[in-house]
Amino acid sequence: MNDEQIIFVDKDGKPTGETGPKLASHTADTKLHLAFSCYIFNSATKQFLITQRAHVKKVWPDVWTNSVCGHPMPGEAIEAAIHRRAQYELGIIKLDNLTCVLPKYVYKTPPYKGIIEHEFCPIYVAFTDQEPKPNGQEVEAYRWISWSEYRELLEADSGGDATSYWAKDQIPRVTAKVESLLAG
Repeated sequence: MNDEQIIFVDKDGKPTGETGPKLASHTADTKLHLAFSCYIFNSATKQFLITQRAHVKKVWPDVWTNSVCGHPMPGEAIEAAIHRRAQYELGIIKLDNLTCVLPKYVYKTPPYKGIIEHEFCPIYVAFTDQEPKPNGQEVEAYRWISWSEYRELLEADSGGDATSYWAKDQIPRVTAKVESLLAG
């Protein structure tokens, strides 16, 4: 998957017509590009899957974050990209009730180990009954925790880098929607 291309977009998420190689495009001056974040919950227990990004990752290695993040490739629907990355990173083949909870989320991180992330990043929630089988090139570790434990983890790291910038930035925007899905 080292030959993946990312799609550059304008501030409204519309493709500019330009693409670039995923790894080479993430720099100290990363251009706005299309991505996604997905929060995966266990169908039975409603526990939330958090992942620690692999030590070998170029962008934000070692940090704990939401379940799976990635980029759709040119011509690929975001929902298809989520399924592709969940299978590639986590070995999860079946995601149920994939729901977009925040379609127009945009963020730009401060530099982390010399890299800035800058994404137009719709946020999704999904459920699974499968146990992850992580790809070590993508995921160092994982845990199933309650949604309240996840919120506490992010709050405890408010000024640090044990958790990803985007996870901390997303949490106030998605909590009410996630809690509504979990209750329903």
